[in-house]
Formats: sequence, structure tokens, C-alpha cells
Amino acid sequence: MGFIVCKFGGSSVATTERVEQIYNIIQQNSQRRCIVLSAPGKAPGVNTKVTDILINISKNFICNKDVTNEIEAVKNRYLTIYQPLGIDRNAINNVLSILDKRLKTNPRDSLKYRDALAAAGEEMHARLFAEYLKKKGMPAGYVSPKDVGLIVTPTFGDAQCETHTTENLKKLKELCERQIVLFPGFFGITKNGEIATFSRGGSDFTGALCAEAIDAFEYENWTDVDGIFSANPDYVTSPEQIPALTYKEMRELSVMGFNVFHEEAVRPVMRKKIPIRLRNTNNIENTGTLIVAERLPSERDVVGIASGGRFCSFNLNKFLMNREIGFGRKLLSIFEEMNLSFEHCPSGVDNLSIILDQNQLGPETVNNILRAIEERLRPDEIKTEFGIALVAVVGEGLLHKVGVLGQAASALARAKINIKVVNQGSSEISMIFGIDANDEKKAVAALYEKFFR
Repeated sequence: MGFIVCKFGGSSVATTERVEQIYNIIQQNSQRRCIVLSAPGKAPGVNTKVTDILINISKNFICNKDVTNEIEAVKNRYLTIYQPLGIDRNAINNVLSILDKRLKTNPRDSLKYRDALAAAGEEMHARLFAEYLKKKGMPAGYVSPKDVGLIVTPTFGDAQCETHTTENLKKLKELCERQIVLFPGFFGITKNGEIATFSRGGSDFTGALCAEAIDAFEYENWTDVDGIFSANPDYVTSPEQIPALTYKEMRELSVMGFNVFHEEAVRPVMRKKIPIRLRNTNNIENTGTLIVAERLPSERDVVGIASGGRFCSFNLNKFLMNREIGFGRKLLSIFEEMNLSFEHCPSGVDNLSIILDQNQLGPETVNNILRAIEERLRPDEIKTEFGIALVAVVGEGLLHKVGVLGQAASALARAKINIKVVNQGSSEISMIFGIDANDEKKAVAALYEKFFR
């Protein structure tokens, strides 16, 4: 029998009632043996996530500011959740002392110090939940990243797994055979024994690593929504829930603004074709959205309409550009030198555009880019455009479907939306339209109406 890895997000663990619900979920299926927990998120009457408070504590402490009230706020969150569950107050305080010990460590390296404090939220929660399960008579135990060799790079705030980490984590499977494993999300341990966190939302990644290591039957990711919807509910009234989509489709959607699942978390489970199931902790009757390697061809050609961001474009024109060897490399090197990443690079015979997230740009960046382009490439003309939204039509069915581009363009035309950019990657599972940012909501609604209504 294969095991199921369950990751519960911050909203799913934010109150006593939701922690009790997690117990009910685990109890319903004996395959749920590896549980990854986030720190408590927002809750009724509580507008700040525990991790955000912990990060703020680290900043204020380094600046010699009083953090007494913030520390008490963190501790009270756990006391409020676990005291009503019958966990002894002394036992809770013993776990919460982790925060006091880390607060007293050397704050000289601000990033390292921040990670140590930020990771305390997940660790304290996993330890307390293990105590709760044991009180309920379940064989359960806390397992730390250090215990099983979750070794990461010392890139604090954006740690990556070291080479042998996946092999190390295989010992989790033996532990799962003996007990329910409570594992903290969001962080690993460097070779020097220091705590380093993944990027925000990294508990999804932790769960995926655990699922890969134990060759899980399924990776359940529990949050506060029923699954993935075919469009943003803020833009479309009651969009369809997607029953199933592929890893590639999920990747395309996440890049374009579907933030239900951490984009880096797809790779570990994809390597072993482990299904990911996104589910709602507060609505367990709904079976959620399943993410798999392949889905039935009879299902929708288009699975979702995604949009996002505020982008800008640098549009170059130069006669006989196509004969100038190294032109594209020289252009992209300018952005690389300025530590800028680009999203798309559509081109014609004598023109080339670079589209990038304009949030990366500082006050002087645009001028520096234009100056460098003029000096190195001598274009006939260069124009910049800001406030572009990217809207994507996504689905593996586009590979074999005739006329989708025409249908999408017609829908946008009927909505009186001007298309500035059209781009379709070599994978052919998404087509992307660049439009004025003010038309983003209208464009999503028009495309949804065309492909789903």
C-alpha cells in the first residue's frame, strides 16, 4: 500500500476547529502517513500570518527595537489553537521556547537570522500537532529536516536542495511505516547545520520532496479553495472547477498568475509521475483538482484562461537584423548584465521585442537599457511600452486543435480589445496575448465566454 503525503497550508491550520478538521481528514484514510504543516495563517480576527510576524521580529530585533508584543502575539496564536485541544500549557510553552532560543542567537548575518526565526513557525506547529495526535491515540512523531538529511544550499530565503538530498529523504518511508510523520514545511538544513528557508510558499515544495522520497501514491495539497478554477473568480462569475490537468498545464497557469500551488513544487513529483491533488480543508466532500502526467483526450482542449502582471516591452526595428550574427545574444546580454529576466521575445524579420515584468525596473533602469541598446546595436528605431497585461489560453488540446488562435482573436476583437503581442511557445500548449493592462479583466471574461460558456 502506497502512502499519501498531505500538506496543509496556513489557512488550514489557523484555528482550533481547522486543526480538529485535519485530524478528521487523517483519520479517514490510513494511507495519510506523512503530514507537512505550514505555520498558522490568517484567521477570523487575525489579519497577519505567523511567518510574517516572525520575519518582522527579526527585522526589528536587528534594529534594536522592542519585539515583546510581537513575540507574545506569536505565542498566543499557538496557545489559542492548542489549549482548547487539551494540550498541557507547560508542554506548549516548552515547544514555544524554540522561539526564545533562536531570538538569542547572533543576528550579525541578517538573512541567516531571519530564516532561523521564520522557520520556527513551521517547526513549532509540527511539534504541537504531533502532541495532539498522540493525545488522540494515534502513533505520531515529529521528524525534523536534520533527522532525515534535508540538506539545502546556504542561499537564505531561496534555498535549493543539495545533490544527495533526495536519496537522504528515502529514510522517511521507513518512518512512515511505523508512525504518522509530522514534518515541518518551508525549510531545510545547510551542510553547516544552519536553517535556510525556501522561497515563500515553500511548504508546497517540502511536501513534494517528501512525496518523491517515499514514492507516494498521491500528494494531497490542502488549502482553503476547492481546487483550481478555469479563470480568476474575481474576473469571471462562478468559473468551472478544473477536474484534472497536466503538470505542463499547471506550470503554464502558475507562471501566468494562478498562485494556488508553488511553481517549484511540480518538479519533484513530476519526476515520478506522482499525482497532486489540490483540496479544500473546509469542504472535504469536493474531490479537488488532480494534476497528472497525462489526462484523458476527451476532456477540454482549453483548461484555463490565465492572466497577470504588469509588463513592459522594448521594441527594436533594424533593417536586415536577421543577417546580423549575434544580434539577439547582444540584446539579451544587456538585460542579463542588469540582472533582469524576460518573459517573452517575439520577433519579425526586421524587428524584435523583449517583454519583461516592469516591477523589476528602477527609476534609472529604462534609461540605462535604452542607452546600452543604442550604443551596442544601433537600431533604426526603438520604442518602449508600459502597462501591458499578458493573457494566456492554456490547454494540451491546443496541440491538435485547428482555429483556436482565430477564435481567441475574434473574441478579443468583439470585446473591442486591441492585441499588442501574440506569442505561442514551441510546446504549443498555451497562446499568450499582450493587451493594455486596463483591458485585462474584460479580456479574461471574453475568452472565458468563448471557450467555456
